[in-house]
Amino acid sequence: MSTVRKSSRSVIAEAAAPWSDIARLLRGGEAGTLIPVIIPRHRRRLWWMAPLWLGLLGVLSGVLAAVRESSGALGLAYGALAGLGFGFGGLALLIGMLWWWRSSIVEIEQGTHGVLTRYGAVTRTLDPGRHYLWHPWSRVDFVVDVATEIPYSAPVMACPTRENVPLRSIEFFLKLRITDAVLFVRTIGAGNFDLVLSSAVQDAIRQRARQMQTERAYDLRGSDVADMQELLNRQLSRYGVRITGCNIPDVQLPAQYQQHLATQERVAKERAAYDQEWGLTRKRRIDSLRMDIERAKKVRDARIVEVKAALNRAREQVAQLLEEQETNAQRVRFEIETRGRSGLIAAENEARAQQRLAQAYRDNRAVLQYELALRRLEVGAALAGRAPQPVVVRTDGTGGDTSALTTLVAAQLLPRLGAPRGAVDDIGQPGAGEA
Repeated sequence: MSTVRKSSRSVIAEAAAPWSDIARLLRGGEAGTLIPVIIPRHRRRLWWMAPLWLGLLGVLSGVLAAVRESSGALGLAYGALAGLGFGFGGLALLIGMLWWWRSSIVEIEQGTHGVLTRYGAVTRTLDPGRHYLWHPWSRVDFVVDVATEIPYSAPVMACPTRENVPLRSIEFFLKLRITDAVLFVRTIGAGNFDLVLSSAVQDAIRQRARQMQTERAYDLRGSDVADMQELLNRQLSRYGVRITGCNIPDVQLPAQYQQHLATQERVAKERAAYDQEWGLTRKRRIDSLRMDIERAKKVRDARIVEVKAALNRAREQVAQLLEEQETNAQRVRFEIETRGRSGLIAAENEARAQQRLAQAYRDNRAVLQYELALRRLEVGAALAGRAPQPVVVRTDGTGGDTSALTTLVAAQLLPRLGAPRGAVDDIGQPGAGEA
């Protein structure tokens, strides 16, 4: 089938043509017209009966001449007349039979059905192929294309929307196929079907357009029209036609509204471009901030490492200082204990000696010396009691406070622990004067 231009409406019609042009018209149409039904111009006439009747007449003449009894020249004349009648009658009958056989042949194109009628009444349909119509009054009145999907374009002009804005045009394209040839040609015919189809399409398009807003009219292009196809199939099924597919390829808006939509589209594109540019700028800024954050993290980590190293060095120095102070304290304690013990032992020995001397001589001087010894013992005991005690600071981390602040405070207090040594010396000096 040929297709008409997209901007014009398709026209479905039927045409009368000889058998030789049926295939061309069904496949190509004629002058922008879709032709699914052809009315054949029959070459079949009853002229083939004339040779048959002449043949019968010749055979009967030969029979009459043969049965007539005569003799002589008259008998020979009747014999020749009978032979001539039989020969002419046989030849006429042969020509009439061949003519009848040739005129009864009907060839139906592939993809079409022929509607067979007898005395004007439809009897059946003929499938594609060769058929023989022996009955003199049987003929094919219609050849219907039932295999080809017929493309049909129906533009609807001045179609109003929900806001009652008339659209310039809505292009509607569909494909249809004749499913029942007899029902189609008997019920409506190709010419009337074109009017019915155009009216049904316009009603369906106008109903759909009434449901759409004008600003969304372009959404009709390529939209789902399954409901419209189902509606058209319900309306056209009574004619033996089925819609196999349809769509809306184009929608034309009024010129002023098109300018409005063009402005909206331009603004939307500019907004999209601005949004895209802002997205890129925002991404660059975020990447820059992330890089700065990473650099700051690296600097912070480096400073943390430096602080930890300084803290470790400080801890090592404090631990070393504490160890030195502890060693000095132990040495001082040992010295004091040694001197105290030696002094105590000497005082005890001297006291025993004085006691023995006092007991031996019962002398006043011995008593005084004994009292002096006792005084020395008391002084030694006082010195031993006021000796500096060692302070042990645990630095192994097994217990106690190991913070940096505690370590620094202990480091500052340790030098002051050696002060009691001077006090001991001061206490020892009065004892010596008394002695």
